[in-house]
Amino acid sequence: MKTLLPFLKLYRRHSLRLCCGILLAAVTLLASIALLTLSGWFLAATALVGVAGIYSFNYMLPAAGVRGAAITRTVARYLERLVSHDVTFRVLQHLRVFTFSKLLPLSPAGIARFRQGDLLNRVVADVDTLDHLYLRVISPLVGALVVLMVVTTGLSWLDGRLALTLGGLMLLTLLLLPPVFYRAGLPVGAALTRLRAEYRGSLTSWLRGQTELNLYGGAIRFRQGMDATEASWLTAQKRQASLTGISQGLVMLMGGIAVTLILWLSAGGIGGDAHPGAYIALFVFCALAAFEALAPVATAFQHLGHVIASAQRVSEIITQPPQVMFDANAPQAQWDTASLSLQNVSFRYDEGPFAIKNLSLDIAAGQHIALLGRTGCGKSTLLQLLTRAWDAQSGSIMLNDRPLHAWSEADLRSCISVVTQRVHLFTASLRDNLLLAAPTAGDEKLCDALRQVGLEKLLDNGQGLDAWLGEGGRQLSGGELRRLGLARVLLKDAPLMLLDEPTEGLDAETERQILTLLRKVAVGKTLIMVTHRLRGLTHFDQICVLDDGRLIEQGNHEELITKQGRYWTFLQRFAL
Repeated sequence: MKTLLPFLKLYRRHSLRLCCGILLAAVTLLASIALLTLSGWFLAATALVGVAGIYSFNYMLPAAGVRGAAITRTVARYLERLVSHDVTFRVLQHLRVFTFSKLLPLSPAGIARFRQGDLLNRVVADVDTLDHLYLRVISPLVGALVVLMVVTTGLSWLDGRLALTLGGLMLLTLLLLPPVFYRAGLPVGAALTRLRAEYRGSLTSWLRGQTELNLYGGAIRFRQGMDATEASWLTAQKRQASLTGISQGLVMLMGGIAVTLILWLSAGGIGGDAHPGAYIALFVFCALAAFEALAPVATAFQHLGHVIASAQRVSEIITQPPQVMFDANAPQAQWDTASLSLQNVSFRYDEGPFAIKNLSLDIAAGQHIALLGRTGCGKSTLLQLLTRAWDAQSGSIMLNDRPLHAWSEADLRSCISVVTQRVHLFTASLRDNLLLAAPTAGDEKLCDALRQVGLEKLLDNGQGLDAWLGEGGRQLSGGELRRLGLARVLLKDAPLMLLDEPTEGLDAETERQILTLLRKVAVGKTLIMVTHRLRGLTHFDQICVLDDGRLIEQGNHEELITKQGRYWTFLQRFAL
């Protein structure tokens, strides 16, 4: 239950609407009880009076009470649904914003260990499940307690013994059934949450990897695994449905016992009257209606296990401390040039081997550096450290003679432009994806950047910058995605440019054009480019060769050729 406390605190902002919704729910329940109770008494009293006493019986007042209760129930139910849904959506919005605000500082280090499908399921489906806390737990329980107190108090004016009997049976039901079905539903709720996450994660992987699964003959085996997960999920749902049926049956049983007991006790007299007549029907129908109001309570606590399991999954992400912390009070810093100094930097992911080992490197402002080496030697990791996606375990990184951790996040991001190995496009228009790099840029500037990287054909579709790119830019090739990433770099115009395999997937002529463009736009800027390809490296000021996280060679093209080391070996293989 402690897991729910941080989320319950979020409800304080909406306390007035929550209380209003609960009050309207209680009014609705009481109006329903009053309608059935008054109708039963009215019919019984009318039958007992008969035709002879119809002129002496005041049927106008109870008839008006029945109509008033019916109208009150209808209006209160409408308002309760309106207010409850409104506050639920507001709470859900608040939960999503709260979860996302906790998630942002964790990226990427804090969420790297989660699969994308699992992470998506946690921040969408599990957060959605948390709204059951109000609709299925808090509101029904508080409403049942209000009904218990009002019904017991109201009936005590007629007969305290019968009122306490009915109230005691209702209280006993509230004390026994919810804890029992909470315990019974806890493992079922946890299983439902886990299996839902597994199935949706598998479904996401299956949809993403259909091509590979079909090509390599793994589609049938993968689908069988999904079917097994779905069967377990359906079994858990059947168990939950069985518990729901049992809980409702027990509430009906308790209601039947209460009605039988009230009928037996009231037959002996009500309020000192040995011949209570129609008042027997009043107490019996009140007992029936009151236990109908208690029916959702046992089911509510059965779903509490599901809510707690979802809360635990969300808390597992948002309660972890960020591995990278920025100083919000750091003094503002902004330069037109960028110099870097790395001294004895070492880094590893979690408890794995070191990806960077005791690396030292000085880069003057305006220098163009190429990072070369085999796959897995630490080149991309070095760029991640420069952007503070992770922090090094030892050593220091200085940007413009200032420790990297002393920069505010806004200043650091404004100083650096990056093209990663995987360029991400949002499901939006071409204009929206370009404006990420330069929010104030005009259409002409956006079009000019596209023309510089050779993507002018994207403008020749009749829609121009309003063209819809779709999910992840599916209609674009890998090379076009790279060039779109380069267009963002051109638009941002930051003093430090970090490029991770910017020419991967491009043909030789396009690669030559892009490298020429980079040399042109990077004049006076500091450029660090990770690459496996050796074309165009003669124009770089320094070529740094990495191996197993260490800097093993450094110099310009002519110097490294003279040494005949690892770079010279790469050139020989490239020539072959």
